[in-house]
Amino acid sequence: MSSSPSGGTTATTGSDPSIAREAVGGAVAGAAAYLVGYLSVYVTQSGRIEEGLSGLNFLAELFGGDPISAWQVSGWMFYNAHFVETVSPAVFGGTSSRNLLMEAEGAGFLLLVPPVLLLVAGLVAGRVADADSPLDGARSGALVAAGYLPLAVVGAFLFRYAVGDGSVAPDIVTAVLLAGAVYPAVFGAIGGAGSSALSN
Repeated sequence: MSSSPSGGTTATTGSDPSIAREAVGGAVAGAAAYLVGYLSVYVTQSGRIEEGLSGLNFLAELFGGDPISAWQVSGWMFYNAHFVETVSPAVFGGTSSRNLLMEAEGAGFLLLVPPVLLLVAGLVAGRVADADSPLDGARSGALVAAGYLPLAVVGAFLFRYAVGDGSVAPDIVTAVLLAGAVYPAVFGAIGGAGSSALSN
């Protein structure tokens, strides 16, 4: 009678490291996907951004304002790659929304960066968790959201540029829900499901 609880304890304890490894693997892969995605935008677009901002920043400094940094605009474009629009104060009150990535010539390829990186992150998470079925792999892959979501929330505020009483920044609602939750959960799960094929 005492052996049964003992066996149950062993089984439960044995599964804990596996669950922890699965969660940590997913979170690390998700965080890496976010950082590499942002860096991909910055590296490929910062020169063009700085050139485009030169006149605007000259006027901003002339009137005592802070210049807009290329790293901030790169952040807006990174969120645009998730179809999260950049919100800014409108001239006659209210706000206006734009997708800078759609307006930038030759930058459309960046729309593929988040899905591809999240597919790879999901694949890695599934391999770390030793997923042996598509369902297990999808569950492990979806955990990349644990690393992607917090950075998506932080980035939505970090890339904010103050303009008078308003600001230019990624739309906070879609930044959290679409970029932070839906993208990593969906593409991570697909990548994780595919990882099980590699274990066979």
